[in-house]
Amino acid sequence: MIIIGVTGWGDHDQLYTGQIAARDKLKEYSAHFPVVEVDSAFYAVQPVRNAKRWTEDTPDGFQFVVKAYQGMTGHERGKIPFESKEEMFSAFKESLQPYIERNKLAMVLFQFPPWFDCQKKNVDYLRWCKAQMRDIPCALEFRHQSWFKEHFREKTLQFIKDEDWIHTICDEPQAGEGSIPIVLEAPRSDKLLVRFHGRNVHGWQKKNHDNWREVRYLYNYNKEELAQWAEYIRTLEQNCEQIYVLFNNNSGGDAADNAKQFIDMLGIEYSCLAPRQLDLF
Repeated sequence: MIIIGVTGWGDHDQLYTGQIAARDKLKEYSAHFPVVEVDSAFYAVQPVRNAKRWTEDTPDGFQFVVKAYQGMTGHERGKIPFESKEEMFSAFKESLQPYIERNKLAMVLFQFPPWFDCQKKNVDYLRWCKAQMRDIPCALEFRHQSWFKEHFREKTLQFIKDEDWIHTICDEPQAGEGSIPIVLEAPRSDKLLVRFHGRNVHGWQKKNHDNWREVRYLYNYNKEELAQWAEYIRTLEQNCEQIYVLFNNNSGGDAADNAKQFIDMLGIEYSCLAPRQLDLF
């Protein structure tokens, strides 16, 4: 099964009809896609009440990919609001309970920063993270090229399998050590994550730009690029039961449009979506 969505639900204006309140956008989003990435969880551990409301606002079968809090992946700047890493992980796991109780947690995404390279202390930390998360499904995304260099590639994939992580395949600019290649492998037979970050090489390298996040993900995939990925996905589907696909190229508002193009290209029709709202005026 191929499950396609985008990152976040607040910025995809083309999905929403008329004047819609921010708190109602997820309801309407779920009429278009069966999965979403909760990227707000990266910036702060979300209150349980948020997850409870979000799970209630979405139909049965809808899934959430929840991004791990930045303190858990080493992105944080300054002091984190927890006394210890154990306390931080415990608070984050508590925030997941509504998703788990309603069977709507696809996975937690651990996206590590570009400076998290392939060395023993980082491998040990990955083991520690997985032990903390216990049986919660967790996806692993690298941003440093060293993990998939020729002499580490197979060992990295074996580690992902042995430690029961979900492999994350990325389509992103090939811009040196701070990006990873497309690694078309499915170490686990049950779940796989694919994330589309765009191919804006120039923007990817502008780390000191005032609006670097906006510049970085400014990209619109063309038909040929999506067609190539449709072939990749169909091949991966032979070895994996559930493939989650998330478009993150939304700086120019392209993620939702590309995701819909991709759904049409693959000939997918989802039966678990919420009813569409009609804009009568």
